[in-house]
Amino acid sequence: EPFNAHEFVERLAWRTMGNKARNNVEDFDPWALHSAFEKMIKDLEDKNKQMEKKVEKLEQACKDEEKRHWQRVAELQKKNQASYSHFQGLDERINLVATKVVHLGDQLEGVNNPRARAVEAQRLMNYLSEFMSEEPLKSAVFTDPFQLQLAADIIQKLYQIALELPAGERFDNARKKIWDKYNYVESELIEEFRMAHHEGDKRKMKRVASVLSNFKGYGQCIEAFIEESQKGVYMKPDPFDDVLPLCERTSALINNVFSNPDAVMVKFVQNVYNGKLQSHVTSKLDSLEDPEDYLVELHKLYTKTVKLSEDLSQFKMGNDSFFLSKLTKHIFSKHLDAYIGFETKYLKERCSAHLQRYYEDNDHIKVKIQTGGLTDLRRDIQAKLGTMTKTNINIGPAIENYGGQTFLSQEVTISLLQEAKNAFKRCHMLSSSSDMASNAVQVFDVLVQYLVVEHIDYAVELGLQAIPLPDTKSQPQVYFFDVVGQANTLFHLFEKQFMDSLVPLVISSPKHSLCLHKKRELRENLEAKIDTGLDRSITAINSWVQKILAQEQKKTDFKPDDDNAILSMTSPACAKVTKFINSIHQSIRGSLDGKNVDIVLTELGCRLHRVIFEHLQQFQYNSLGAMLVICDVNEYRKCMKEFKISVVTELFEKLHALCNLLVVVPENLKQVCSGEQVAGLDRSVLLAFIQLRSDYKTSKIATMLK
Repeated sequence: EPFNAHEFVERLAWRTMGNKARNNVEDFDPWALHSAFEKMIKDLEDKNKQMEKKVEKLEQACKDEEKRHWQRVAELQKKNQASYSHFQGLDERINLVATKVVHLGDQLEGVNNPRARAVEAQRLMNYLSEFMSEEPLKSAVFTDPFQLQLAADIIQKLYQIALELPAGERFDNARKKIWDKYNYVESELIEEFRMAHHEGDKRKMKRVASVLSNFKGYGQCIEAFIEESQKGVYMKPDPFDDVLPLCERTSALINNVFSNPDAVMVKFVQNVYNGKLQSHVTSKLDSLEDPEDYLVELHKLYTKTVKLSEDLSQFKMGNDSFFLSKLTKHIFSKHLDAYIGFETKYLKERCSAHLQRYYEDNDHIKVKIQTGGLTDLRRDIQAKLGTMTKTNINIGPAIENYGGQTFLSQEVTISLLQEAKNAFKRCHMLSSSSDMASNAVQVFDVLVQYLVVEHIDYAVELGLQAIPLPDTKSQPQVYFFDVVGQANTLFHLFEKQFMDSLVPLVISSPKHSLCLHKKRELRENLEAKIDTGLDRSITAINSWVQKILAQEQKKTDFKPDDDNAILSMTSPACAKVTKFINSIHQSIRGSLDGKNVDIVLTELGCRLHRVIFEHLQQFQYNSLGAMLVICDVNEYRKCMKEFKISVVTELFEKLHALCNLLVVVPENLKQVCSGEQVAGLDRSVLLAFIQLRSDYKTSKIATMLK
């Protein structure tokens, strides 16, 4: 532990004074403590001198050892320099000897090579003379079957010589005999290679293959190897399961036997693809008549082949990185060329079947929708005639609402999207990179036609036709809000698949912008029809409210003669209107979502405010009538407050404040008109409302307001 001088002094004092001095002040002896300190100081000085002497001895020993070490290093450096000088001399002598040996070898080779060529030429001339004679061959090399490989070497060289012999009767016979022997030896070597392969003799196969590499029939040797390698190996029902193990075994054998293993492996794999695999694919697909089974099996087989190609890419097969993909395209070329036509035809059939089954289950026969033109003109004319004449004039066929059926099905939509999703997957796998985008667009067009046009758009058009006319005789049943909610949900599902399935296939091509433009057009077209339908629905609702108020509200409702009228609080017309609006509000909340709810309720609330405001301006109000109308407006205000739309709530608050002007005593009207409750309202509106008071003239209110 580190030395602490303070603690050391404390312990020394403790030992010197003892317990008595600590307990009794009188027993404390300072001289004893002083003597102990002096003695301890002297002891420490002596100890310090001893330690200094010891340190000096150790330093001297280190210096002596360092000196001896550097002496040893110097001696070793001298020895190393001498060894290096000896090594240089020895290296120079070795280089001199090596130069002489190489020169001697070159001289020997220069003498031996011409001699060896002369011996070889003489040997070939002797064999050529045998072929030029009329007698049969006598040399053992041509007659002994065990010297076949030696005979192959000789006959191959004689074959090259025969090609250069001049044409003429003198050499024709010899040339023919050489060619016949050449073909015979070649066929025998191939047969010997077959036998060695059958016996599993790799060394013999390698020797024979090496000899045959100089013959024209080397390709036949490779073909024989490929044929023998595939005999009896396809034992499983699905040949795809046997190909990879076969290639692994064959690749190892090829590397041991052939001098050009990459080229041989290429031919072997090509034979497997164009042979066994292609016949399997053709037989499987040609036996299928059902379109769904055909497409599913085509996708399955193609996926298997692509997976197999990925597994086989581990083997060395030349420098063509697209070799396996080209083989895959080749064996499926017949089916891939016609794929997209078959895919779109099948997808149309499936989508049409789903829609037809749905409409049949709902006992609905699709009708031809007449959009725009005369249909919209008829609705507009009928609405204006009803408004102008206050009578029900019907200038067209009756409105059919199909009992509230929207003819929109989430189950059908999911089925259509699933069919399209499967089609997009097959398109991604079975289309070439150049055709993928255009093929995906064709699948997308089918989905648009059957899901968006023939299902969603058709249902929205039916919903538009089913919206009640403004001059309806009975309470309108507005089902279009349900149509809007369901149509939005289904279109969102369509957009999700657009992003998930289509965009990855077309994003790197010009088709991407075209698809985005088409989807935007579809959405804008749908939104335009929905806007039209919502406007018609709100118009029908307002017209019915107007009709209730016109029929139920009497001129005398707000000019009662007795006080008993106040007991009824709200008028029957107000009760019917609020009940109707509450049902419409619940329908909107239950059908729409998000900002659509706020937008529709805002428009509906503003139009209802205008209807009620104009309705109230048709009456004269006495004091009791003013109380009654305030009760009615208060009910309207409560009803509108449930919309939770600040603009609508503010409008009805202002309307309630206007009605309060009907009960204010004439003397206070001027003060109330400048108050906060009616702040922001135009003075002409205030005056117009005040003029509805029955005492407006008698009390000379106009004069008071000046």
